[in-house]
Amino acid sequence: MARKYFGTDGIRGLTNARPMTAEMAMRIGMAAGAHFRRGDHRHRVVIGKDTRLSGYMLENAMVAGFTSVGMDVVLVGPMPTPAVAMLTHSMRADMGVMISASHNPFHDNGIKLFGPDGYKLSDADELAIEVLIDSEIDLSAPGDIGRAKRIEDARGRYIHFAKSTFPENLRLDGMKLVIDCANGAAYNVAPSALWELGAEVIAIGVTPNGKNINDRVGSTAPQLLSETVVASGAQIGIALDGDADRLIVVDEAGRVIDGDQLMATIAASWARAGRLKGGGLVATVMSNLGLERHLSAQGLGLVRTAVGDRHVLEKMRTSGYNVGGEQSGHIILSDYATTGDGLVAALQVLAEVRRAGAPASEVLHRFDPLPQLLKNVRFAGGKPLDDPRVKDVVSGVEAELAGRGRLVLRASGTEPVIRVMAEGDDAGHVEQVVDRICDAVRQAAA
Repeated sequence: MARKYFGTDGIRGLTNARPMTAEMAMRIGMAAGAHFRRGDHRHRVVIGKDTRLSGYMLENAMVAGFTSVGMDVVLVGPMPTPAVAMLTHSMRADMGVMISASHNPFHDNGIKLFGPDGYKLSDADELAIEVLIDSEIDLSAPGDIGRAKRIEDARGRYIHFAKSTFPENLRLDGMKLVIDCANGAAYNVAPSALWELGAEVIAIGVTPNGKNINDRVGSTAPQLLSETVVASGAQIGIALDGDADRLIVVDEAGRVIDGDQLMATIAASWARAGRLKGGGLVATVMSNLGLERHLSAQGLGLVRTAVGDRHVLEKMRTSGYNVGGEQSGHIILSDYATTGDGLVAALQVLAEVRRAGAPASEVLHRFDPLPQLLKNVRFAGGKPLDDPRVKDVVSGVEAELAGRGRLVLRASGTEPVIRVMAEGDDAGHVEQVVDRICDAVRQAAA
């Protein structure tokens, strides 16, 4: 059954345009509340948000929706997505909600839903909620309407949790670091946690005004972080995205270290300690072939999934892995969290740098990535990937890259775009094959 509202990571769109309107947010609250209203106990939902201006509007609308169907609401204010997942489980709530569009600009927003176990919803749950959104929903009797309550110690609870994932025998005393919180959900908790562990913290991207989230800061725009690390003489820089479920690191020279290198670092550390499960890690088809070769040389495996952290997590859960993620910086450490957690992943990286007693550039540069090129081709309609001309070109390219590279071709789940990615030992050849496929897609879409 095709999805109408839910995408690869919740419901997302331009604020005040359907489906991201106050009216729809209320309907989503009513539908999700009705779906998770099971048993005769008082039902509870935890709602968090990032720092977008529209968060106030959507939060209030969702409170109206949930309380109208008899759910009590716990409001935690601006908090990272993984904090909402953690609090949902620890508070024995029936579900959790994060109002955020992650790394998107402020004018977008989104709604992510979690079940009582703190995991993102299954396809079946999302489809059931979609049906209810467009249906008549039974409202509660006047005496059974839910209540809303704001808790003030949510930040402290999450900081305590995050610090508990850092090795007890280590401290960050003497380490000067820069943290970029993208003017987003972690603007308070991330610098506080790092300071409490002893680091000298320089914080940027910590002055949200409702409109500057992800604006030239954060994991998708690390230039300011790089400049600040070099100018301040810091040993390392950490960049989160708007809802803090993503991590990118900058070394002491200002060079960006992506999720592939960070996953390789954590996997090696955990394998050395005898705590890596599954004999390797899980990543998506977008992770560099260099990562795969690097892990293989260490006797570790790499299992690939479709793009999206939910696919990574599903494979981790079904196959017994405890490290996984994406090149973009979504890193899931299932020993600690039910979703990507940028701060928790950063603490594992910092622990390894501290243990090694060497510069971040040496500790975190695990392999030389193969030349990789990604280009997007917009199309007006139809299915250009099914065109015989495109298939012929793709077959030829796959034959050329056999044993020497990879090709990934996919339609975006959020916009009318075909993404063409290739990697291989020869950068010139990679660019040539990507351009050939892009030309074929454009001709098929014309």
